[in-house]
Amino acid sequence: MEENKKYDVIIIGGSYAGLAAAMSLGRAIRNVLIIDSGKPCNRQTPHSHNFLTQDGSTPAAISDLGKQQVLAYPTIEWMNGLVTAVSGTDHNFVVSTHSGAKIKASKLLFTTGIKDLMPDIKGFSQCWGISVIHCPYCHGYEYKDQQTGILINGDMAFEYGRLIHHWTPHLTIFTNGNSTISEAHKELLSALDIPIVESPVKEIVHVNGYLSKLVVHTGEDYFLHALYARLPFEQHSELPKELGCTYTEEGYIDVDEFQKTAVAGIYAAGDNTKIMRALLSAVASGSRAGAFINHELIRE
Repeated sequence: MEENKKYDVIIIGGSYAGLAAAMSLGRAIRNVLIIDSGKPCNRQTPHSHNFLTQDGSTPAAISDLGKQQVLAYPTIEWMNGLVTAVSGTDHNFVVSTHSGAKIKASKLLFTTGIKDLMPDIKGFSQCWGISVIHCPYCHGYEYKDQQTGILINGDMAFEYGRLIHHWTPHLTIFTNGNSTISEAHKELLSALDIPIVESPVKEIVHVNGYLSKLVVHTGEDYFLHALYARLPFEQHSELPKELGCTYTEEGYIDVDEFQKTAVAGIYAAGDNTKIMRALLSAVASGSRAGAFINHELIRE
């Protein structure tokens, strides 16, 4: 990295959305710096699925190949580091890193992802992304027709239960405490032969992240191969909020169809902007962001 160099774009976050954006910008002959802290949210996941040409590849292998292809473009640079502050406005941003570097850019793209907030259940975090999973389109085929649990409560229980029932009829819902599922939804779940267990979950017993049974506080064991969970989350980076970006009610960075935030010159893409958490979706939004950042630079 040249001292005092000003980049067209700094991309904060070098996973799938960030790499896809960088490829669009590299092919548009833009000077781009990617800054990445090296902690993708799917780093435990053994295989990625539902991504054409990469079905079954490891997330790390996909990322490594993407990085290799992106950095083949001579105007793209990479920095290992953590962005700690951003100042300035459109065309005159200054990005500061934990190492003390201060780097200038005309535009910013946040592809920083989100952080899942794990429940206080022994074994849960070790299984997350392996056998404790969030998306049937990403992982459901591998656990089809197997004994499966759903950790969920309240209004979404029936909709999520009905969804997962398509992959396996061998389902049990664990509310992890007193059920807040409506009586109407309980009847519908009963019609699908999906029992509801209200006792709090004590432990997930596993071998290297692969679930064998779930233990509740009343002492019962439930032998399972997979457990679906919808977790609360927080943004990995608070910098977009500090810069004035607005957020949706669900907690995602609010962007338009071009991945632009409410702040001039700042874009966002990937898991930090939408509920659809899939590698292919992140790549699509990153590619779109890169193209529209280039269009904006041309117009200006």
